[in-house]
Amino acid sequence: MELGPYAGFEIALEEPGIAVFTFNQPERLNGMTVAMKRDLVEALLQAQMDDDVRVVLFTGQGRGFCAGDDLAEYGTHDGGANRHMPEIPPGHGSAASTYAALRGISQAVNRSIRELDKISIAAINGVAIQTGLSLALACDFRIASEAARLGSATLRFGLLPDEGGHALLVQHLGVGRALDFVMRKRIVPAAYALALGLVGEVVPHEQLMPSALELAREMALGPQVAMRMLKRSLYNAAEQSWSHACEDIAARTAVTDHHPDSREGVTAWREKRTPRFNQGLGKPPA
Repeated sequence: MELGPYAGFEIALEEPGIAVFTFNQPERLNGMTVAMKRDLVEALLQAQMDDDVRVVLFTGQGRGFCAGDDLAEYGTHDGGANRHMPEIPPGHGSAASTYAALRGISQAVNRSIRELDKISIAAINGVAIQTGLSLALACDFRIASEAARLGSATLRFGLLPDEGGHALLVQHLGVGRALDFVMRKRIVPAAYALALGLVGEVVPHEQLMPSALELAREMALGPQVAMRMLKRSLYNAAEQSWSHACEDIAARTAVTDHHPDSREGVTAWREKRTPRFNQGLGKPPA
């Protein structure tokens, strides 16, 4: 996949197949712009289609992971900063254009992350507010620095968590705690976010990227076809009946049971060695 330049972030590739997205506008706490969102959707599609990419990892520079939408840019054109596509109006000039902008731009980022077949990880280095929190919640794994703070404080501006953050909060917290979180405009420290279940792990700040990359490597070396099938079945199961969930995973198992990785896994177990998964999928790990 292309490594850039992109609006508001940069991409580096780490072995074995980890695409590290780093938000690189620390002076504005990595606030989101229209151009940044459009480039994120494009880059995530590239990551999805590139066999050499197995894991996508997000983090930020400075004190912010992503402090929400950049309100200074709110309602303005992208200024042609997006190099992949022609300039378009950002919407929000009318009720109809707000609806279109949310569906086509803001919500598209989190849909792109959630719909990745590959594992996604948020390494939350600092404040993750509104859009930044929703992006992290759309990922499969979240590791937070002790310096991180998380919140969905849109009501401070009379706004809604309109990029899909409300649904993601309900999935992670349940309705009751999600109501408390958004209605009371909470911005919580990392330890409290861990207790709530918003993040899976909290580490010292200097250990954030080593810990996130260790998890990313573990995921990247696993059996990718089976992992991607299982990921999709788990997300489907959250919205399906028991019978539909069983049907879904049975259909996927008909593929994975006959994939070379399953034969390699059984052979490695019998030979008491580490399995060598993913032969023929992208570049071999270094």
